[in-house]
Amino acid sequence: MSDAIFDDPRLAALYDPLDPDRSDLDVYVVMVDEFAATEVLDVGCGTGTFACMLAQRGIQVTAVDPAAASLDVAHNKPGADRVRWICGDATTLPPLQVDAAFMTANVAQVFLTDEAWVATLRGIHAAVRPGGRLVFETRDPAVEAWRRWTRDATFVRVDLPGLGVIETWNDILEASGQLVTFRDTTVFTSDGTVIESDSTLRFRGRSEIEQSLVESGWRVDEVRDAPDRPGRELVFIASRVAPPA
Repeated sequence: MSDAIFDDPRLAALYDPLDPDRSDLDVYVVMVDEFAATEVLDVGCGTGTFACMLAQRGIQVTAVDPAAASLDVAHNKPGADRVRWICGDATTLPPLQVDAAFMTANVAQVFLTDEAWVATLRGIHAAVRPGGRLVFETRDPAVEAWRRWTRDATFVRVDLPGLGVIETWNDILEASGQLVTFRDTTVFTSDGTVIESDSTLRFRGRSEIEQSLVESGWRVDEVRDAPDRPGRELVFIASRVAPPA
């Protein structure tokens, strides 16, 4: 299941207006060219910005996400008619043999259990051709990014055409071990509607992720920095080399 922030139609419609700068995706567009990928799988595609960016460049894209409301937003973007959209996850994909799979925007952190994470890696493995790439980012747990997710630091008040003034902020509910739970609150001041969405992310360490990749049939080629968030992200690049152990 997906969080309300992605699957509630009113919240999904706000995702792009509240975060219009998607320059974080530029590095992944460059990687598609770097790996000469012509067929790409976008796992956890959300509102489809990355998938549509690639489709407009002539890349064949299959994009999957469990949040139907986010996909509804994606369907209306330029280039969306050239994307194959799937409501689901990496464990329910049809037969594919893509050149590369991507998980952008820290999607890798939504898989809370080892079982869900490994099932995702194996589902992607089955969809990528031998020698193809898997690329994803995750926040470096050593940075402890959640300590800055306070209400004061995350509060946004913006006047959006057709929607009026929107206020939104985050509150940390719990941080225990690798799991961090926070609440996103959105207020539609025009009618006083308040919608809360609770989310939990898992902050896995580099060695743990590398081990899970190897056990799922991947070779870790490189771990890079995210150029727009230096020192805060781990960007994993892996190659499909063998059936999962």
